[in-house]
Amino acid sequence: MTPKEYLKQARCLDVRINNKLEQLESLNALAQKATSALNGMPRQLGRPNSGMADTIAKIVDLQEEIDRDIDMLIDLKRDILTAVNAVERLEYRLVLESRYLHFRTWQEIADTLGCNIRHIYRLHDAALKKIRVPPTCH
Repeated sequence: MTPKEYLKQARCLDVRINNKLEQLESLNALAQKATSALNGMPRQLGRPNSGMADTIAKIVDLQEEIDRDIDMLIDLKRDILTAVNAVERLEYRLVLESRYLHFRTWQEIADTLGCNIRHIYRLHDAALKKIRVPPTCH
């Protein structure tokens, strides 16, 4: 695994978590619609509402999945921060932290550091050469 691939894992995991949060929001909205639709209908005795139970089970499963992913993201960010902090040059660390831990755009990084974007690209390329990927990630 290259240093760039290693560092980009956090962004990918963050996007995956956000996608699952959108799915969760959608399932919750669906469950609310089902609940309001059921409230106005006469009850059928002896027949449980398995559709609603299935939806609730899916919501709970997805919430647990999101919790696991968030735990993984926290651990991964901690590991990435350790790798970034091992880089000696402060400018390199700032670029790497901004890009791979705060998910900032190149322009945002350039504006923050008061540099032009080409200089940020040069700093980034040099900084990637200083990153040591942990052996467990190869």
